[in-house]
Amino acid sequence: MTSTTVRPARSNDLDALNTVIERAVMSWDLPERVKRLSLPVYRYSAFDLDALEVRVAETDDGDVVGVAAWEEAETKDAPGGLHGLLLHGIYVDPQWHHQGIGTRLFKAAEQAAQDHGFDGVLVKAQAGAEGFFAACGLERLAVENPERDYAYRYWKRTNA
Repeated sequence: MTSTTVRPARSNDLDALNTVIERAVMSWDLPERVKRLSLPVYRYSAFDLDALEVRVAETDDGDVVGVAAWEEAETKDAPGGLHGLLLHGIYVDPQWHHQGIGTRLFKAAEQAAQDHGFDGVLVKAQAGAEGFFAACGLERLAVENPERDYAYRYWKRTNA
């Protein structure tokens, strides 16, 4: 079994990490047309690598098989006005599912939240990702304002 390392993304990772994102999105339980139309929104650019903290999971062979990205959350999005890290997403190549890669990427985001003094991690997830984030200890936030709040928001406190 090949092991993986989580490390900061580099500019030369952009094609590989976008390939992982495409494979992950195309595996979602959505109509094919919806996946194709939404895919450009999920891809990262060189600007994103500068604006966000992006981590990749890389095999011993140098293959990128997972991606996670985050930035500071807006105060209005975090519960109770807390200061949170917004996890934009975790994407794992479907061939590498159920091998702990997503969990390791989430733990990297948790560590970043602690290192930066955030109160917790906020996720605006796809409906099908609920089980994963629950297994990571996140709690689903109530929709207080349906016009503003994303339906699948999750929160995990990291600094008490």
